[in-house]
Amino acid sequence: MTTQFRLCSFTRTSIGLTAGLALLGLGGCDGHDVSIPLVPVAAANVVHHQPGDIDSLLAAASGEPAGQEIGGSSGAVADLAGNAECGVSIYHVVYRTHDPAGAPATASEGVMIPTGTSANCTGDRPVLLYSHGTTTKKSYNTADPLHTPEALMVEAFFAAHGYIVIMPNYLGYDVSNLAYHPYLNAEVQAHDMIDGLQAGLGQVTSAGGVSSSGKLFIAGYSQGGHVAMATDRVLERDFAGQFPVTAAAPMSGPYNLVKFGDTVVAPEGTVNIGATLFMPYLLRSYQNSYGNIYTSPSEVYQPPFDQSAPTLFPTDAPVDTLMTDGLLPNDPTFRLLFGPGGLLTDSFRQSYPTTTFRAALQTNTVLGWNPKAPMALCGGMDDPTVYFSNAVDAQADFASRAIAVPLWDLEVKSSLPTGRTYSEVYDAFQLAKLQAGSNVQMTYHGVLVPPFCMALTRGFFATFLDQ
Repeated sequence: MTTQFRLCSFTRTSIGLTAGLALLGLGGCDGHDVSIPLVPVAAANVVHHQPGDIDSLLAAASGEPAGQEIGGSSGAVADLAGNAECGVSIYHVVYRTHDPAGAPATASEGVMIPTGTSANCTGDRPVLLYSHGTTTKKSYNTADPLHTPEALMVEAFFAAHGYIVIMPNYLGYDVSNLAYHPYLNAEVQAHDMIDGLQAGLGQVTSAGGVSSSGKLFIAGYSQGGHVAMATDRVLERDFAGQFPVTAAAPMSGPYNLVKFGDTVVAPEGTVNIGATLFMPYLLRSYQNSYGNIYTSPSEVYQPPFDQSAPTLFPTDAPVDTLMTDGLLPNDPTFRLLFGPGGLLTDSFRQSYPTTTFRAALQTNTVLGWNPKAPMALCGGMDDPTVYFSNAVDAQADFASRAIAVPLWDLEVKSSLPTGRTYSEVYDAFQLAKLQAGSNVQMTYHGVLVPPFCMALTRGFFATFLDQ
């Protein structure tokens, strides 16, 4: 079954996205205290982009000529974004949250506020709470779109078209005082996002010019898809009165985390592209969160990686350098997880079905709940990094309780919303894959899929703006 809705206009070209490969509490649970108001901990730095600046940045990032229509002979990503309607002021906000142990911690975020005189850029504006994809970069900062491609894409697709965007960097990144990142810890990351939402809305009030319309949208890609799903769940469970969700659109996320782990780590499993980056993050996150994943790193990691990998990420050292220096397996596909020269021990793989690591994956699987706000899922069937079965399983899980959630598969035209525009989206995605040539597998998850799902998400959200 397809859904018909309006997709916003297109006018620009492709941008690469590195996404495959953020307090004092708000209340509800995990030690959060509703009686303590949450405010930014420092005055926010700000940069201002005019509409032309955003268009130019997007064109420069794409490396392709501006102004081509979707379905043209070259990439179509910035075509999907469309010419910027609004300028954007981007604030770097530092706020308080909690680490997995419940101790106070700080995190930071980018808060994008539309500016200008157009009716779509003034007055009461919708809010997008956006969760970003996996990055190894410790200094990752969504308030700096010039050096953060995913933030630039979100700015171009949403903030430049009238959305207030709140985009946490997550605990452990940028100026956060936490020494590690609680990667795919569903509850902790959800509360981090919600604390960032509260602080971000405070920044909007302080900045003036526009205000929240009360419409709150949740979206995220890859790791951010999992975080978006977890955030939607916690918002509806614990904060429905304070922050009612209008609609959500998780994209290409590992929702069925335990099955994903079974597929990758189990003795008969198939290792995904990026596994040697994701596994150190997961193991460190769950070891710090639960304290029981291993007694010694050598129980999990092969030498010499038992000396480097347990505390490796996040880091500002380039991944190529980490491999050259012998801190990670020297495999550009990041699939050398087991066997000679691999990251993890074969004994860990053999014992995986009964490990506390698998139990942690089960704890952080974000299925088995009932979203009240409308939701849509998006991805690509051939994703070699975050397997599309995650989205299929999520849709089926919701359907088992009579909750209809559309799933847009960019490889299946009939799964997309109806209309000529969506046929063109499908055709443009197929063309982008063709142009990627032999690099299609390595770019599928992080470069090819995200902007097309983002365009479909914006169209989905647009159906709720006038309600």
